[in-house]
Amino acid sequence: MSTPLVVGVLLSRVRVEEKLLLAELERRGVEIVRFDDREFWLDLAAPNSAMLRCDVVLERCINHLRALYTLRVLNDWDVPTVNSYEVANICGDKLLTSTALERAGIPTPRTLIAFTPASALMACEEIGYPVVMKPAVGSWGRLLARVNDQDAAEALLEHKVTLGSFHHGAFYIQEFVRKPGRDIRTFVVSEETICAIYRDSPHWITNTARGASASNCPVSDELHSLSHAAAQAIGGGVVAIDLFESDRGLLVNEVNYTMEFRNSIDTTGVDIPARIVDYVMAVGQAERTRREALVPSSVGAAADD
Repeated sequence: MSTPLVVGVLLSRVRVEEKLLLAELERRGVEIVRFDDREFWLDLAAPNSAMLRCDVVLERCINHLRALYTLRVLNDWDVPTVNSYEVANICGDKLLTSTALERAGIPTPRTLIAFTPASALMACEEIGYPVVMKPAVGSWGRLLARVNDQDAAEALLEHKVTLGSFHHGAFYIQEFVRKPGRDIRTFVVSEETICAIYRDSPHWITNTARGASASNCPVSDELHSLSHAAAQAIGGGVVAIDLFESDRGLLVNEVNYTMEFRNSIDTTGVDIPARIVDYVMAVGQAERTRREALVPSSVGAAADD
Protein backbone atom coordinates (compact mmCIF):
# COMPACT_ATOMS: atom_id res chain seq x y z
CA MET A 1 0.00 0.00 0.00
CA SER A 2 1.46 3.35 -1.05
CA THR A 3 2.14 5.99 1.57
CA PRO A 4 0.26 9.31 1.44
CA LEU A 5 1.65 12.16 -0.60
CA VAL A 6 3.84 14.58 1.34
CA VAL A 7 2.70 18.13 0.64
CA GLY A 8 4.69 21.05 1.99
CA VAL A 9 2.94 24.37 2.51
CA LEU A 10 5.14 27.45 2.50
CA LEU A 11 3.43 30.27 4.38
CA SER A 12 3.71 33.05 6.90
CA ARG A 13 0.55 34.49 8.43
CA VAL A 14 -2.28 32.00 8.01
CA ARG A 15 -5.13 33.84 6.30
CA VAL A 16 -8.57 32.53 5.38
CA GLU A 17 -7.18 31.19 2.10
CA GLU A 18 -4.46 29.17 3.82
CA LYS A 19 -6.95 27.76 6.36
CA LEU A 20 -9.18 26.61 3.51
CA LEU A 21 -6.29 25.04 1.62
CA LEU A 22 -4.95 23.28 4.71
CA ALA A 23 -8.41 21.95 5.54
CA GLU A 24 -8.80 20.62 1.99
CA LEU A 25 -5.40 18.93 2.13
CA GLU A 26 -6.34 17.31 5.44
CA ARG A 27 -9.52 15.96 3.84
CA ARG A 28 -7.42 14.36 1.11
CA GLY A 29 -5.38 12.42 3.67
CA VAL A 30 -2.00 13.76 2.61
CA GLU A 31 0.87 14.36 4.99
CA ILE A 32 1.15 18.11 5.45
CA VAL A 33 4.44 19.75 6.39
CA ARG A 34 4.21 23.45 7.19
CA PHE A 35 7.14 25.76 6.51
CA ASP A 36 6.77 29.16 8.17
CA ASP A 37 8.98 31.65 6.33
CA ARG A 38 9.58 33.49 9.60
CA GLU A 39 11.20 30.46 11.22
CA PHE A 40 13.32 28.42 8.81
CA TRP A 41 16.57 29.12 7.03
CA LEU A 42 18.01 27.67 3.85
CA ASP A 43 21.53 26.30 3.74
CA LEU A 44 22.45 26.36 0.07
CA ALA A 45 25.16 23.73 0.59
CA ALA A 46 23.00 21.38 2.67
CA PRO A 47 19.43 20.96 1.37
CA ASN A 48 16.69 20.94 4.00
CA SER A 49 15.79 17.28 4.57
CA ALA A 50 12.17 18.06 5.50
CA MET A 51 11.70 19.96 2.25
CA LEU A 52 13.38 17.23 0.21
CA ARG A 53 10.81 14.73 1.60
CA CYS A 54 7.98 16.67 0.00
CA ASP A 55 6.46 15.44 -3.21
CA VAL A 56 5.35 19.02 -3.85
CA VAL A 57 5.38 22.35 -2.01
CA LEU A 58 2.46 24.78 -2.23
CA GLU A 59 3.66 28.38 -1.90
CA ARG A 60 1.35 30.76 -0.02
CA CYS A 61 3.71 33.45 1.29
CA ILE A 62 2.55 37.02 1.73
CA ASN A 63 6.03 38.46 1.19
CA HIS A 64 7.08 38.28 -2.46
CA LEU A 65 10.82 38.29 -1.76
CA ARG A 66 10.59 35.38 0.70
CA ALA A 67 8.45 33.42 -1.74
CA LEU A 68 10.72 34.13 -4.69
CA TYR A 69 13.99 33.19 -2.99
CA THR A 70 12.57 30.07 -1.38
CA LEU A 71 11.06 28.88 -4.65
CA ARG A 72 14.39 29.43 -6.39
CA VAL A 73 16.19 27.27 -3.84
CA LEU A 74 13.50 24.57 -3.79
CA ASN A 75 13.45 24.29 -7.57
CA ASP A 76 17.25 24.08 -7.59
CA TRP A 77 16.89 21.16 -5.16
CA ASP A 78 14.46 19.54 -7.66
CA VAL A 79 11.48 19.98 -5.34
CA PRO A 80 8.34 20.69 -7.42
CA THR A 81 6.45 23.79 -6.34
CA VAL A 82 3.10 25.40 -7.05
CA ASN A 83 3.86 27.84 -8.44
CA SER A 84 7.38 27.59 -9.84
CA TYR A 85 10.12 30.17 -9.35
CA GLU A 86 9.82 31.23 -12.99
CA VAL A 87 6.11 31.95 -12.64
CA ALA A 88 6.59 33.85 -9.38
CA ASN A 89 9.44 35.89 -10.82
CA ILE A 90 7.43 36.98 -13.85
CA CYS A 91 4.17 37.63 -12.00
CA GLY A 92 5.93 39.51 -9.22
CA ASP A 93 7.28 42.12 -11.63
CA LYS A 94 4.80 44.03 -13.78
CA LEU A 95 7.43 44.76 -16.41
CA LEU A 96 8.29 41.06 -16.80
CA THR A 97 4.59 40.24 -16.94
CA SER A 98 3.96 42.87 -19.61
CA THR A 99 6.86 41.72 -21.76
CA ALA A 100 5.74 38.07 -21.48
CA LEU A 101 2.21 39.01 -22.53
CA GLU A 102 3.43 41.15 -25.42
CA ARG A 103 5.75 38.37 -26.59
CA ALA A 104 2.78 35.99 -26.66
CA GLY A 105 0.68 38.45 -28.67
CA ILE A 106 -1.88 38.95 -25.89
CA PRO A 107 -3.77 42.27 -25.94
CA THR A 108 -2.74 44.49 -23.04
CA PRO A 109 -2.92 48.19 -22.15
CA ARG A 110 -0.20 50.17 -23.88
CA THR A 111 2.81 50.30 -21.56
CA LEU A 112 6.01 52.33 -21.69
CA ILE A 113 9.10 52.04 -19.48
CA ALA A 114 11.37 55.02 -18.78
CA PHE A 115 14.41 55.45 -16.56
CA THR A 116 14.66 59.19 -15.95
CA PRO A 117 12.07 61.83 -15.05
CA ALA A 118 12.67 63.60 -18.36
CA SER A 119 12.09 60.48 -20.45
CA ALA A 120 9.13 59.53 -18.26
CA LEU A 121 7.48 62.88 -19.02
CA MET A 122 8.02 62.29 -22.73
CA ALA A 123 6.51 58.82 -22.35
CA CYS A 124 3.42 60.33 -20.69
CA GLU A 125 3.07 62.74 -23.59
CA GLU A 126 3.48 59.87 -26.05
CA ILE A 127 0.60 57.93 -24.48
CA GLY A 128 -1.52 61.00 -23.74
CA TYR A 129 -3.01 61.98 -20.40
CA PRO A 130 -4.40 60.57 -18.24
CA VAL A 131 -1.84 57.84 -17.66
CA VAL A 132 -1.34 55.36 -14.83
CA MET A 133 2.00 55.07 -13.04
CA LYS A 134 2.71 51.90 -11.08
CA PRO A 135 5.64 50.45 -9.18
CA ALA A 136 6.90 47.43 -11.09
CA VAL A 137 6.72 45.36 -7.89
CA GLY A 138 3.64 45.65 -5.69
CA SER A 139 0.17 44.30 -4.99
CA TRP A 140 -3.31 45.15 -3.66
CA GLY A 141 -3.44 48.29 -5.79
CA ARG A 142 -0.85 50.10 -3.67
CA LEU A 143 1.12 53.09 -4.96
CA LEU A 144 -0.87 53.28 -8.20
CA ALA A 145 -1.45 56.81 -9.43
CA ARG A 146 -3.74 58.20 -12.10
CA VAL A 147 -1.85 61.14 -13.57
CA ASN A 148 -4.11 63.64 -15.33
CA ASP A 149 -1.66 66.25 -16.60
CA GLN A 150 1.98 67.28 -16.83
CA ASP A 151 1.97 69.17 -13.52
CA ALA A 152 0.81 66.06 -11.68
CA ALA A 153 3.35 63.93 -13.55
CA GLU A 154 6.22 66.24 -12.62
CA ALA A 155 5.21 66.22 -8.93
CA LEU A 156 4.84 62.44 -8.80
CA LEU A 157 8.12 61.81 -10.58
CA GLU A 158 9.91 64.16 -8.16
CA HIS A 159 8.50 62.18 -5.24
CA LYS A 160 9.62 58.89 -6.77
CA VAL A 161 13.14 60.18 -7.35
CA THR A 162 13.30 61.57 -3.80
CA LEU A 163 12.14 58.25 -2.33
CA GLY A 164 15.08 56.74 -4.16
CA SER A 165 14.35 53.05 -3.57
CA PHE A 166 15.04 50.28 -6.05
CA HIS A 167 11.32 50.05 -6.85
CA HIS A 168 11.28 53.66 -8.01
CA GLY A 169 14.35 53.32 -10.24
CA ALA A 170 12.25 52.71 -13.34
CA PHE A 171 8.97 54.28 -14.35
CA TYR A 172 6.21 51.92 -15.49
CA ILE A 173 3.69 54.05 -17.38
CA GLN A 174 0.47 52.65 -18.75
CA GLU A 175 -2.44 54.05 -20.70
CA PHE A 176 -5.54 54.75 -18.63
CA VAL A 177 -8.23 52.31 -19.79
CA ARG A 178 -11.76 53.63 -19.41
CA LYS A 179 -13.64 50.72 -17.82
CA PRO A 180 -17.40 50.31 -17.26
CA GLY A 181 -16.96 50.78 -13.49
CA ARG A 182 -15.49 47.30 -13.11
CA ASP A 183 -12.82 44.87 -14.17
CA ILE A 184 -12.71 41.07 -14.40
CA ARG A 185 -10.60 38.60 -12.47
CA THR A 186 -10.39 35.04 -13.74
CA PHE A 187 -8.93 32.06 -11.90
CA VAL A 188 -6.90 29.64 -13.98
CA VAL A 189 -5.81 26.23 -12.70
CA SER A 190 -3.59 24.37 -15.15
CA GLU A 191 -5.53 24.30 -18.43
CA GLU A 192 -8.92 25.48 -17.16
CA THR A 193 -10.43 28.85 -16.30
CA ILE A 194 -12.39 27.58 -13.31
CA CYS A 195 -14.37 30.78 -12.58
CA ALA A 196 -14.38 34.55 -12.84
CA ILE A 197 -15.68 37.57 -10.96
CA TYR A 198 -16.55 41.15 -11.80
CA ARG A 199 -14.99 43.65 -9.41
CA ASP A 200 -17.22 46.74 -9.27
CA SER A 201 -16.17 50.04 -7.74
CA PRO A 202 -16.89 53.75 -8.22
CA HIS A 203 -13.13 54.24 -7.83
CA TRP A 204 -10.88 53.64 -10.83
CA ILE A 205 -8.88 51.10 -8.77
CA THR A 206 -11.09 48.01 -8.62
CA ASN A 207 -9.18 45.71 -6.26
CA THR A 208 -11.38 44.00 -3.67
CA ALA A 209 -8.62 44.84 -1.18
CA ARG A 210 -9.55 48.47 -1.85
CA GLY A 211 -13.28 47.95 -1.31
CA ALA A 212 -14.57 46.73 -4.69
CA SER A 213 -17.56 44.40 -4.59
CA ALA A 214 -17.44 41.00 -6.28
CA SER A 215 -20.11 39.36 -8.42
CA ASN A 216 -20.10 36.29 -10.62
CA CYS A 217 -18.81 36.67 -14.17
CA PRO A 218 -19.75 33.90 -16.63
CA VAL A 219 -16.67 32.33 -18.25
CA SER A 220 -17.25 32.75 -21.98
CA ASP A 221 -15.13 31.01 -24.61
CA GLU A 222 -13.39 34.32 -25.29
CA LEU A 223 -12.67 34.94 -21.62
CA HIS A 224 -11.29 31.43 -21.16
CA SER A 225 -9.18 31.60 -24.31
CA LEU A 226 -7.56 34.87 -23.31
CA SER A 227 -7.09 33.87 -19.65
CA HIS A 228 -5.57 30.52 -20.60
CA ALA A 229 -3.22 32.17 -23.10
CA ALA A 230 -2.10 34.70 -20.47
CA ALA A 231 -1.48 31.93 -17.93
CA GLN A 232 0.57 29.96 -20.43
CA ALA A 233 2.56 33.05 -21.37
CA ILE A 234 3.92 33.34 -17.84
CA GLY A 235 4.46 29.60 -17.32
CA GLY A 236 1.09 28.17 -16.23
CA GLY A 237 0.15 26.74 -12.85
CA VAL A 238 -2.39 28.40 -10.54
CA VAL A 239 -2.88 32.08 -11.32
CA ALA A 240 -5.45 34.87 -11.35
CA ILE A 241 -5.75 37.08 -14.41
CA ASP A 242 -6.97 40.69 -14.22
CA LEU A 243 -8.67 41.92 -17.39
CA PHE A 244 -10.23 45.17 -18.59
CA GLU A 245 -13.26 45.57 -20.83
CA SER A 246 -12.25 48.29 -23.28
CA ASP A 247 -13.44 49.84 -26.52
CA ARG A 248 -11.00 47.55 -28.34
CA GLY A 249 -12.02 44.37 -26.53
CA LEU A 250 -10.69 42.51 -23.52
CA LEU A 251 -7.21 43.50 -22.34
CA VAL A 252 -5.06 41.53 -19.90
CA ASN A 253 -3.70 43.88 -17.26
CA GLU A 254 -1.91 41.69 -14.69
CA VAL A 255 -1.28 38.08 -13.69
CA ASN A 256 -1.13 37.12 -9.99
CA TYR A 257 0.57 34.01 -8.64
CA THR A 258 -0.45 33.85 -4.94
CA MET A 259 -3.94 35.19 -5.24
CA GLU A 260 -6.57 35.68 -2.58
CA PHE A 261 -9.90 33.99 -3.29
CA ARG A 262 -11.99 34.10 -0.10
CA ASN A 263 -14.56 36.48 -1.64
CA SER A 264 -14.88 34.48 -4.85
CA ILE A 265 -15.97 31.06 -3.58
CA ASP A 266 -19.58 31.86 -2.67
CA THR A 267 -19.73 34.47 -5.42
CA THR A 268 -18.96 31.96 -8.17
CA GLY A 269 -20.17 28.74 -6.55
CA VAL A 270 -16.81 27.14 -7.35
CA ASP A 271 -14.78 25.37 -4.64
CA ILE A 272 -11.56 27.18 -5.48
CA PRO A 273 -9.38 25.61 -2.75
CA ALA A 274 -10.49 22.12 -3.85
CA ARG A 275 -9.54 22.88 -7.44
CA ILE A 276 -6.15 24.21 -6.37
CA VAL A 277 -5.53 21.12 -4.23
CA ASP A 278 -6.52 18.90 -7.17
CA TYR A 279 -3.70 20.46 -9.15
CA VAL A 280 -1.21 20.37 -6.28
CA MET A 281 -1.87 16.67 -5.75
CA ALA A 282 -1.51 15.96 -9.48
CA VAL A 283 1.91 17.65 -9.45
CA GLY A 284 2.87 15.74 -6.30
CA GLN A 285 1.71 12.41 -7.70
CA ALA A 286 3.69 12.97 -10.89
CA GLU A 287 6.79 13.62 -8.78
CA ARG A 288 6.11 10.54 -6.63
CA THR A 289 5.79 8.43 -9.81
CA ARG A 290 9.00 9.89 -11.19
CA ARG A 291 10.92 9.10 -8.02
CA GLU A 292 9.56 5.58 -7.81
CA ALA A 293 10.53 4.93 -11.43
CA LEU A 294 14.15 5.71 -10.53
CA VAL A 295 14.35 3.04 -7.84
CA PRO A 296 14.33 -0.15 -10.03
CA SER A 297 16.99 1.21 -12.35
CA SER A 298 19.21 2.08 -9.39
CA VAL A 299 18.74 -1.39 -7.86
CA GLY A 300 19.44 -3.04 -11.21
CA ALA A 301 22.59 -1.05 -11.70
CA ALA A 302 23.83 -2.05 -8.23
CA ALA A 303 23.15 -5.75 -8.97
CA ASP A 304 25.07 -5.58 -12.24
CA ASP A 305 28.06 -4.16 -10.40
